[in-house]
Amino acid sequence: MLNIHATALVVGDRGLVILGPSGSGKTTLAAALVARFSQDGIFSRLVGDDQLFAEARGGRLVLRVPATIAGLAEIPGLGPRPVGFEPAAVIDMAIRLVPPHEVQRFQEEAVEIVAGCRLPRVTLAERDVVAALVAVPAALAALPFRRD
Repeated sequence: MLNIHATALVVGDRGLVILGPSGSGKTTLAAALVARFSQDGIFSRLVGDDQLFAEARGGRLVLRVPATIAGLAEIPGLGPRPVGFEPAAVIDMAIRLVPPHEVQRFQEEAVEIVAGCRLPRVTLAERDVVAALVAVPAALAALPFRRD
């Protein structure tokens, strides 16, 4: 199993992984997405924050939270705090956070490879939660039907 630096969450029946350097806003974005979708009555919950175990299962990426940090998220200025969580998720989409000048206005289809699994990827500006709260639901709506 591969240990990756990322944050993952579940939204409805979809798994998302947020990738980016430390301080890029992975935890803040995950918390905002969970709050946004929960407010809309859509099940959403954190899987893990900061560190995840990744493995390919049947060609799909499965991410699991390490037991030592299960149910914790690092809240800026407050440190680790307890949160509701799911222990694992099958991941359907990657979100890559990058410096704002690296984000293209119109993105072509992109792929992120994690643990040998290909995921559709959306590239968003670091620490821009407002734009992400528009882009992520639109990207999720464009994902093909999932066959498990």
